[in-house]
Order: sequence, then C-alpha cells, then structure tokens
Amino acid sequence: MPPTQVAVLGECVADAFVVESPEQGELTLRVLPGGGPANTATALARLGTPTRFLGRISGDAFGALFRRRLEGSGVDLTGCVPAPEPSTLAVATIGDDGQARYSFHPEGAADWRWSAAELTVERLGDAVCLHTGSLALVRAPGAERIEELLVAAAPRVTVSIDPNVRTALVDPAVYRARMPRWCALADVVKLSEDDLAHIHPDEGIDRVCDTWHAAGVRLVVVTRGPGTTVVSVNGERAEVPALATRVVDTVGAGDSFTAGLLHRLHAAGSLGGRLDDLGLDQAVRAVSFAVRVAAHTCSVAGADSPWAGDLACADQPA
Repeated sequence: MPPTQVAVLGECVADAFVVESPEQGELTLRVLPGGGPANTATALARLGTPTRFLGRISGDAFGALFRRRLEGSGVDLTGCVPAPEPSTLAVATIGDDGQARYSFHPEGAADWRWSAAELTVERLGDAVCLHTGSLALVRAPGAERIEELLVAAAPRVTVSIDPNVRTALVDPAVYRARMPRWCALADVVKLSEDDLAHIHPDEGIDRVCDTWHAAGVRLVVVTRGPGTTVVSVNGERAEVPALATRVVDTVGAGDSFTAGLLHRLHAAGSLGGRLDDLGLDQAVRAVSFAVRVAAHTCSVAGADSPWAGDLACADQPA
C-alpha cells in the first residue's frame, strides 16, 4: 500500500523581488516561485512527507516555473488543473529587518477560478490531511468552492488552516466573519500573532484559543516572530522558544513552519482524524521541529525551505 499523503490546496505566486540599479536608472525583478500553499507543499515534500498539491497552475512562463520547483521537490501534481488564466504576481521588497513587503497583482489570475466540477473530494486521492489557507480561502469565486470541499472532506481527513491575513488585498472583516466557519471545520489552526491581531483585535491569545477550541479546533498554534510560539491543545497550553538565527529574510518562514508541524504529526501517525489522541507534549515536539524548519528558511534568501538531510539531527519521530 502506498504511503498516505498530505494534500495542500491553494495558490502559486510569482514573487518578483526588486533589485535596484540606480546607476542605470532601472529596476530589475528577480522572479522566484512562491505563494503560501505552494511553499508549504514544497517544504513538506522536501522533508520527506508524501505531498499532493491542489492548484490551478497557469500555462504561462510563471506556471512553468511553479511546476519545476514543485516537481523538483517531489510534490505530486496529479491533483492540479492546467489553467488558461495568467499567474498571480507579487512584487516584493525586503526591508532592513528582513521582512518582505508585497504589492500583489491577483486580478483575473488562475488561482481563484476553481469550479465545483474541478474541486471534488476525488482530487484528494489517499490524503489523510488537507491543508489550505492564504488568499485562495478568501478570494472569489474559488473560495466558496474550497469551503465546500472542506465540508465534504472533514469527515475523512484532518483539516488544517492557516488564514495568512493579507490586509492589503482583503478587509480583515472578511476573516472575522469567516473564522467561526473555518474553526467548525478545522482540526489545526496555525497563524501568526499579526494575523490574530487582525482577526481578534484587543483579545488575548488565551481567550481566542478557548473560543476556537469550543468551536471544534483541537490544535491552535500562534507564531510570534522572534518570540515564543504558543501551542494550545484543547485548552492546555505551552510556549516553545525561538531559535537564535541570522535572518537573511523571512520570506516563506511561516509556510515552512506549517510544513514542519504537519510533517511531524504525519510521521507520528496522528493525521487522518480529529486529533483526539494528540497530547500537549507531542504537539510541543512537533512545534519545536517546525521552529527549526522556519529558522533554517530565514537563514537563506527567499522561500528556500530545507531538505530532510539539512535537518537530519532534528528529524526524529515525535
């Protein structure tokens, strides 16, 4: 019997990094394959988890770039749809703090055009987990199709969501309105402290975690940049310290963190249900590994997540 997969659903984005050439009076754009879900799928496969990506990949030059990275990392693309629409483009600048600031160009792009006929449970194959989030979960018309798939898939797979709030494109009120619905479907919710501040302004982490647990989420993970990561399993909480890292940039760090978390849960045989047997200690070990994966990603340029061999010493079953 083939090993079970983790399925990742969402967008691919062409990340165009600005390279200034003031002496020539021009800007050069260095384009790298990105997009939160595509980054997570890439990182998962590189760590050794059998991974299936569900995306609408354009036939343009950027789409070819996406396919090369995903396939080169070992991702199964049989669940993807060849799309006639163009790829999503994001122009990125990196600040002195290593943080990326994006200007998105998503209109009419392939990523958001899912139809009900395209996005069915059969596309999941033998996946035991479905992870999604980011812009694909909030941009019409595809967002509604994705939620329909989550409803259909929730009885048979572990559902993981990372809202990855993009306030430049989507009003935070949209996330606030939809979060209760997502929490009723999700077993894992991972998000950053900034995401949390947009979705639940002026509410403490403990209160939000308890609200989401009551809605049905078993595992909530809140990353806090260079600070500790909060891990909450059905009301029991712990904090995992960050690792001291020389930060080149933070592009893809949160996506690779998610991959590290799901990789360790998959290796432990925890995925495929409601995580009823997941304890706080096991969740903390999985998050500790995820912190290492994210730290490695921060130490190199772009969303270049590590391979299993890069983290061999840390990658022991939970």
